[in-house]
Amino acid sequence: MKLPSRSSAGTVGHPLTRLRPVPVSILSRVFTINAIVFGLAVFILIASPATVSNPISLTELVVLIVGLLMTLAVDLLLLAVVLSPLRRLAAIMGDIDPMHPGQRAPVSDWASTEVIALAKAFNTMLDRIETERRESARRALAAQEAERLRVARELHDEVGQTLTAVALQAERAAGDRASPQSDALKEIADIVHRSLDDVRRIARELRPEALDDLGLINALISLCLRIERQGAMKVLRELEGELPALTAEVELVVYRVAQEALTNALRHSLASQVRVALRRTTDAVVLSVADDGRGLPESLGQANGLAGMRERAILIEAALEIVSSPGAGVEVRLMLPTGGVRE
Repeated sequence: MKLPSRSSAGTVGHPLTRLRPVPVSILSRVFTINAIVFGLAVFILIASPATVSNPISLTELVVLIVGLLMTLAVDLLLLAVVLSPLRRLAAIMGDIDPMHPGQRAPVSDWASTEVIALAKAFNTMLDRIETERRESARRALAAQEAERLRVARELHDEVGQTLTAVALQAERAAGDRASPQSDALKEIADIVHRSLDDVRRIARELRPEALDDLGLINALISLCLRIERQGAMKVLRELEGELPALTAEVELVVYRVAQEALTNALRHSLASQVRVALRRTTDAVVLSVADDGRGLPESLGQANGLAGMRERAILIEAALEIVSSPGAGVEVRLMLPTGGVRE
């Protein structure tokens, strides 16, 4: 006796899997329902002993009106069932958030042909919109980073060199104790040095040299130390060294999200400490920036880089979560699936 193959055995064991509904149009369904309801009403009239006299009596008129209302109620109920997938689809379309890509309208095999076609067309439109949004965001952010790099180089090369030369000349002139302006020149040299430090800091914020030269972990360490020096907030680091190799684009997004989250914590949270963690889980690389401050101010909204962080997360197809509770601080969590790492 010949045994069935795996596929045929599955078909025999589950006969319902062979029942694939044939899509039917809404027009056909509505026509069928109306035909059934009106046919049933005619059958009841034919089979019933009721008669209609001429002129019609009050009792017969009441019976006809009640029968008509019952027919319309049954027809309305059946039509509501037929059109319910269309209402659910419209509700799902209205609930889809463009800031959370990947959501799609479900396509039911039992829905009408119009609903199936509408759901597929809507999902196709979402695919095109998300693809174009990622590409446009990639182009915009690439242009932004290129401009940041240009400005940073000009600050470092042009302004930085000029300030350095001015500081050296001021120090040389201040070294002449016979000059009555030596103290003033020394003060000028100190001011220029402080300005030079500010220029270098701004240049590093515009384009982190450590990220290009030393990698993501060292760039995050440098960022944490710089943020800690700028305020009274202690920055704790939990940076895992055994990470998969990330693309340059992904590393830049992770760095920018950490930079924006730390800057917001420094400016708005009134926190005493913030924890920066970068680790690898079973299926993702996770960046977490959590502070112990007052929580996210309601007036902050999507300003101060929050929208920019979401756009960058969408760019690399990562998930961004911002959890905030009054008095319990804010946690910014960026989750990158390991599929986004470099092979």
